[in-house]
Amino acid sequence: MSSAWECERHGAVHPFHVVARPGTEPLRQAAAQSGVPLWSPLPLLAGWSITGLGAVGDGRGKAKASVLALSGPSPLGGPADLLLVAEEPGVGLGGRYTGLSMLDPGSATDVPPEAKVEAAGHPTALWRCPSSEDRVAFFGEAMAVWLWAVLWPAAAELVLVEHMVLHDLRHGAHQLIDLPFGAPTPRVSQA
Repeated sequence: MSSAWECERHGAVHPFHVVARPGTEPLRQAAAQSGVPLWSPLPLLAGWSITGLGAVGDGRGKAKASVLALSGPSPLGGPADLLLVAEEPGVGLGGRYTGLSMLDPGSATDVPPEAKVEAAGHPTALWRCPSSEDRVAFFGEAMAVWLWAVLWPAAAELVLVEHMVLHDLRHGAHQLIDLPFGAPTPRVSQA
């Protein structure tokens, strides 16, 4: 008898939990229970709101991965979605959002990075990684774990051209009460 979750391809895995309706209190709880950063741009991009939240973990310890979804206007018009994932190596949540089921991004850092963000006060390089045609995915490393940014549609990658400053919401100095929340996006549960 084992309490571990099993995957046919990967064996024992930690379960993935999605918050049904994101809000201030679920965001606080997720931040308190996370063992990895819970990244959010602060201030949020103009017209954007938080539309999803999830974590990977067994509930007995700190979460091994977190995802925060944001939705808003694409720079080229129309709606866009952005998922920010932080995860320990070998978890595979960010890789699942690329649409390719990779656990870790591999060695694509042999080429210059194609985007940069500021994460926890440090310049952070992001490399493009393979993804399904309907999205674009970038990865990097921040605070000793993987950082993924996955955007729909692919043209929404221009969001990363703006100076995006990511903050770890686990730190109590952030005023979570002032963050706008929108209707839940189905993108979070599609991992």
